[in-house]
Amino acid sequence: MNREKLLLAAGCAALLAAVATAQTPPAAAPAAAPQFKNLQVFPKDISRDQLIGNMKGFSQALGVRCLHCHVGEEGKPMSTFDFASDAKWQKQTARKMLTMVHRINAEDFGVKEYKDVKVTCFTCHRGATKPLTAAPEAPAAPAPAASPPAQSSTERGTT
Repeated sequence: MNREKLLLAAGCAALLAAVATAQTPPAAAPAAAPQFKNLQVFPKDISRDQLIGNMKGFSQALGVRCLHCHVGEEGKPMSTFDFASDAKWQKQTARKMLTMVHRINAEDFGVKEYKDVKVTCFTCHRGATKPLTAAPEAPAAPAPAASPPAQSSTERGTT
């Protein structure tokens, strides 16, 4: 009988230990390291989807690919690119332009939400790396159609 009580007590203790362990919250994870390195204009907590969306917008607005601003090799996996590098002057220029666009939207148009922006990279760049500085030239007017030669009075049947 003592052996039965001992086994029952051991079983209960094991069950209690298992239940207690299952209900104990996990230890707090250490603070996550920043997801991206060397962000200077974008918020440090920007999501991956938001950052990639912005980069795609830049590509379309300027008609360029990632390598225009970022260090890497064409045809190589993007995992080999050094996105944090500041080696290309184009990246520094992009930061200045992005800061300018933010300022224009906030100060000149009172924009507080991204969905309300009035000025974007495309506003001036229109798919080219160099922004337009003047209106494009109007196409040349078509040459007037040649008029048929004037008929003489004899050709018209009058004398």
